[in-house]
Amino acid sequence: MANTIHVDIVSAEEQIFSGEAEMVYAPAVLGEVGIAPRHTLLISPLKPGEVRLDMGDGK
Repeated sequence: MANTIHVDIVSAEEQIFSGEAEMVYAPAVLGEVGIAPRHTLLISPLKPGEVRLDMGDGK
């Protein structure tokens, strides 16, 4: 299996997703950020929008 990153996506009401992904894409204030396994530490304010996960194998 390729390198993965553990992802927990939660809202104020519930857990939405918990699992492994090869890449995470999220909308940040200065543009979309992509987080890969072993990515350097990053602190960035996010903005409302769609968070996408690349699960590998074209998913």
